[in-house]
Amino acid sequence: MAAAGNGPLSGVRVVELAGIGPGPFAAMLLADLGADVVRVDRPGGGGLGIDPAYDLTNRNKRSVIVDLKSADGPARVLDLVEHADVFIEGYRPGVAERLGVGPDACLARNPRLVYGRMTGWGQDGPLAQRAGHDIAYIALTGTLGMFGKPDEPPTVPANLVGDYAGGSLYLVIGILAALQHARTEGGTGQVVDAAIVDGAAHLATMIHGMLAAGGWQDRRGSNLLDGGCPFYGTYETSDGQYMAVGALEPQFYAEFTGLLGIGEAEARARADMARWGELRELIAARFKARTRAEWTAVFEGSDACVAPVLSLREAPSHPHLAARSTFITHDGLTQPAPAPRFSATPGAVHSPPARPGADTAEVARDWDVPSIEKAGRRRQS
Repeated sequence: MAAAGNGPLSGVRVVELAGIGPGPFAAMLLADLGADVVRVDRPGGGGLGIDPAYDLTNRNKRSVIVDLKSADGPARVLDLVEHADVFIEGYRPGVAERLGVGPDACLARNPRLVYGRMTGWGQDGPLAQRAGHDIAYIALTGTLGMFGKPDEPPTVPANLVGDYAGGSLYLVIGILAALQHARTEGGTGQVVDAAIVDGAAHLATMIHGMLAAGGWQDRRGSNLLDGGCPFYGTYETSDGQYMAVGALEPQFYAEFTGLLGIGEAEARARADMARWGELRELIAARFKARTRAEWTAVFEGSDACVAPVLSLREAPSHPHLAARSTFITHDGLTQPAPAPRFSATPGAVHSPPARPGADTAEVARDWDVPSIEKAGRRRQS
């Protein structure tokens, strides 16, 4: 199994303490971009209980097993840290310190280390020690309250907005920025405190500006970009499927209404918010008259900003995504390809999800950390 890919992060070494959700996804992003990511799994496994062979967030990584609660466990992890550029953990505040692998211990061993901490509430504040999940984090920041219809409960956007957008992506941004700092002349390592509440709040920066300017109402389903606008939303087709409409600009809206069969007089309701309900009913009736496939054909090749709403299983077969290889198949598993793309140092999926402990001997050799392999032998005896 290859230690790392040839992406832009080739040569960067990452130690990831096993966890669930945003931490593993952040480490996967680094691995997709060529970093050599070693995941430190705990004895007996963990995570969400799925077969490790299907945990795609562990692709492109290698795994060793270390019992951090054993007498020599922390020392084994610190041996890895000595050879690493980046460290990622997702424990509650203070847990890594109690286990002997907190920032002070790691930075003492490797002063240029970037120590990435992934939590929901952050390292301090009244809620820092409380348990939580994505839905609670985005609820508190006001983000969850923006999704859904005004007369219905908020719509849960899976765990994409909190865990992965507000969490993983901000952790990766922080790690890359801190890594750049550490590699400048005289640069040192530091701790990156990536809290999902911070990231999820930050994602809504533009909305807060619009709110302050009076261009956004503080209630869901009442605004231009939250489904309140009849020409920015989804509509059911005759076969129970849906089409997505984003015809915001006047020229795109004109093309949209023309292809939908709405007359100029009716289309002018766009400019009068009091008539938006009337316009929505008219658009909905039009879409209900044909199937998703028929409407897809109508809008094909146009600038009306209309697209079919596809399922997870349908998406990889869409002609545009297929042409770009947005999804790939590796080891029999269809999955999203690494993103973004690089002209000179492209990322790639070069190995399947790491199985816990399967790469112990390889890592011990490549990183010159024999203590990891010795610990593995002791567990097997």
